[in-house]
Amino acid sequence: MNIGLKGINRATVAATVALTAGAVLAGGALASTAHAAAPPTPTITAKGGFVMNDGTAKALYAKAADTRRSTGSTTKIMTAKVVLAQKNLNLDSKVTIQKAYSDYIVKNTASSARLIVGDKVTVRQLLYGLMLPSGCDAAYALADKFGSGTTRAARVKSFIGKMNASAKSLGLKNTHFDSFDGIGSGSNYSTPRDLTKIASSAMKSSTFRAIVKTKSTKQKVTTKSGGYRYMSWTNTNPLLGGYSGAIGVKTGSGPSAKYCLVFAATRNGKTVIGTVLTSTSATSRTTDAKKLLDYGFKK
Repeated sequence: MNIGLKGINRATVAATVALTAGAVLAGGALASTAHAAAPPTPTITAKGGFVMNDGTAKALYAKAADTRRSTGSTTKIMTAKVVLAQKNLNLDSKVTIQKAYSDYIVKNTASSARLIVGDKVTVRQLLYGLMLPSGCDAAYALADKFGSGTTRAARVKSFIGKMNASAKSLGLKNTHFDSFDGIGSGSNYSTPRDLTKIASSAMKSSTFRAIVKTKSTKQKVTTKSGGYRYMSWTNTNPLLGGYSGAIGVKTGSGPSAKYCLVFAATRNGKTVIGTVLTSTSATSRTTDAKKLLDYGFKK
């Protein structure tokens, strides 16, 4: 009798173990599926962040996405967008570099494309100087060229007006520009969501896309004496070459802006675009952007 009971007990135990193991395996499979469907929300050091699917405009991540913050040189995305929206734009038309542009750089200790007074630089080259080394001198030259008015001050004011009109046309409620380069006087601001929308709109221009994905360029410009020189510019965006599929867009920094980055990448036909504002360091903004891109591609 005892032998029979032992046999039953062994069979019962074996069946129980098999059922338990099956449940654990099934649970693991379910957990794995659930994990794949909903990746953990990343933590970023930036005070504000936003990511969207560029193809569908669906929001994928938001952190204080509608809080107004200083934008630093990410402002230059709108500068480029306004220039590229000009009617009958001739990218090969030349602009003579004025002393006012270099004086402005010195006065503000601003980032520079190292443009030389008297050189004749094309609009296309100025856009590279604007977006790669983040040249505030290039921004000034473009604002002076494409603003309307009889004085430089009037033309700059007109150009900034075009930047604000462009933001309004995109339906943005939390964006305002008081400068052509981000060195404002306290009322130059946007939000992660708004800046992402500005960048998404700018990326519709093939010229803009070609510029912001360029890691470095060497441009031949005409000197005052009629000769030529080469200008070499390197992109400040570390994602280019540092993140698979990165295609832009623009870094920014400043005393109140801290460290900002508007970023975009394409993988397997899907483009993810986003913004981080007020990150703690240049390294942190890059780490933040990579985390958000990874997350965006999994969503």
